[in-house]
Amino acid sequence: MKETKTILIADDNDEIREIVRVLLESEHYRVVEAVDGDDAVRKVDEQIDLIILDIMMPGKSGFKACIEIREKSSAPILFLTAKTQDSDKYMAFSVGSDDYMSKPFSYTELVYRVKALLRRYYVYRGKEKNAPASPLLQIRNLTIDTGSHEVRVDGREVVLTDIEYQILLLMAQNQRKIFSAQNLYESVWEEPYFYSCNNTVMVHIRNLRKKTESDPQEPKLIKTVWGKGYRIE
Repeated sequence: MKETKTILIADDNDEIREIVRVLLESEHYRVVEAVDGDDAVRKVDEQIDLIILDIMMPGKSGFKACIEIREKSSAPILFLTAKTQDSDKYMAFSVGSDDYMSKPFSYTELVYRVKALLRRYYVYRGKEKNAPASPLLQIRNLTIDTGSHEVRVDGREVVLTDIEYQILLLMAQNQRKIFSAQNLYESVWEEPYFYSCNNTVMVHIRNLRKKTESDPQEPKLIKTVWGKGYRIE
């Protein structure tokens, strides 16, 4: 893992950007600032390790920016926004974000979430150079290379977010085991589960099905066990 991580913060509020920049720089992160969604999309490259997005920005919204960023980067995306409705959180995860925080926010919690996202992205996904090779995991038409972290369906590479990859890998490594929403949330997010987290897990399962199933409405791989949870068959 490179020593200095680079974080992009996109917010049209100068004061918010300054607060987040000072906070993150005090934790020895390098910070790049973007004033709106278009600016954020332009500035995302392979040097960016994590992106913090506001939702309501002039021009391109955070949601639209997230979709475009996901086309060129798998780095974790954290929404930091004044929008607090469940529908906003649902949309954020639907477009590819990894986490969501509401304003006003706790400085301590923001730093914790940033560190947790980076740890999962680098350590769990093994993004380090010279990561040891691991065997392929094959289930039906799904192939997971646990060394390179590439996922293929029918030989076609599927691009997953960090959270999606972790959910898929956990279930694939425990084929036919039923995972409740609480099991998945506490295992992958490593945070205490609350009932509201169920929607978060559901959105990620839905996104995984869109990417791995020929017909997401009639899934053959990721099955729902009604009243209990999910499993890979």
